[in-house]
Amino acid sequence: MSIEIILDNIYKLPEQSKQSIIENITIVEYPKGHRLLNANKTERNIYFVKKGIVRAYINSDDDEITFWFGKEGDTVVSMRSYVANRKGYENIELLEDSILYKLNGDALSNLFTKDIHIANWGRIFAEQELLKTEERLIARQFRTASERYSELINNNPELLQRVQLSHIASYLGITQVSLSRIRAKFK
Repeated sequence: MSIEIILDNIYKLPEQSKQSIIENITIVEYPKGHRLLNANKTERNIYFVKKGIVRAYINSDDDEITFWFGKEGDTVVSMRSYVANRKGYENIELLEDSILYKLNGDALSNLFTKDIHIANWGRIFAEQELLKTEERLIARQFRTASERYSELINNNPELLQRVQLSHIASYLGITQVSLSRIRAKFK
């Protein structure tokens, strides 16, 4: 997916503003298993997935809890670092060999002060991320595991082919055994 389409999907910018952002983007490639972001570190870079899939997780006791997947067109960012310039909570791992657009966060912050269109793009981006987080929280709190699985296969069916079932079970907040039972009901 092109960076122009990704940026426009967040908020349609005037061409000059869009080019100002693009000038601060580099393309990076990493292998499957690469950890793009680490918990307890301030991450100033923002990534956009050109090709590949990623997951965000936190470590809890002896387990990893997956709480987000990103695929082509999605933005990868530590919101705590982006908003508050503080150490993030999450680890972000590549689940496939990936190509990403890397945007320097300090350069973006500088652009916010110079271009109201880019500042609005950043605000709308943060608002969209807040809404996605709210939706995940509500789903986790108020929907059954079967309802969460149904929503996953309706909205992101390719995840079942591209992501390990252990990560999907973790994302749904259930065991792999429970996931197997739910999947059997849907077949």
